[in-house]
Amino acid sequence: MTRQPSVQLYTVRDHMASREATLTRLAGLGFTAVEPYDPTDDPKGFRALADDLGLTVSGAHAMAMLREPDPAPVFEAVAVLGTDLVILPAGIPEQQFTTREGLEQAAELLNSLSAKAAEHGLRLGYHNHWWEFEPVLDGRHALEILVGLTAPEVVFEIDTYWAAVGGADPAAVLGRLADRVVALHVKDGPIVKGEPHVAVGTGAMPVPAILAAAPADAWRVVELDECATDIFEALGASLAYLDGRGPA
Repeated sequence: MTRQPSVQLYTVRDHMASREATLTRLAGLGFTAVEPYDPTDDPKGFRALADDLGLTVSGAHAMAMLREPDPAPVFEAVAVLGTDLVILPAGIPEQQFTTREGLEQAAELLNSLSAKAAEHGLRLGYHNHWWEFEPVLDGRHALEILVGLTAPEVVFEIDTYWAAVGGADPAAVLGRLADRVVALHVKDGPIVKGEPHVAVGTGAMPVPAILAAAPADAWRVVELDECATDIFEALGASLAYLDGRGPA
């Protein structure tokens, strides 16, 4: 069964100083799940507020697992949020995706983090940008080679927009990676670096094909890194589109 869409809170980062008001507004738009990007910032308080608003935490981005000498407190914070999915959203040097040796080093890092996350009951995921797809080695996008080098316990959140910017066919990628994908970022826009995003369903992305290719139980997470219009209006329109209530 397809899950209800989530929203990456980085989308509303400029509003998160008023966390309660912002999460209340997202819940009012109809979102029932959120994806935080700073899980160590008062995880107990965040969990209590999310519970009060009926919001599930679909997963959490956690760059802090690389910044801190010991990632254990980061994993503990993520567990408090009530999700079992902790995601590394970046942090592996871009040049490592240009060679087989670099990809092997990246896989070693992810495998190590995955083993540590498992000690806290968590799955370790990796989220891509364009630089993991731009390099093509032996006819394959670097990110797809990385998937094959990692332990099966390592899962992936495919940012479909950045995959397209990196030269990949995101629907085809989702089909090839299959059950290694547990979440995807659904965003839309002109598929050009540096240009703002727009409400899902109103840009150049082949969203219907992407949704059809994704595993049915993978989280669909709406994210707009930068937005060409009012961010809350765009989020409301994106959710309506994904729920089948918006323009086709």
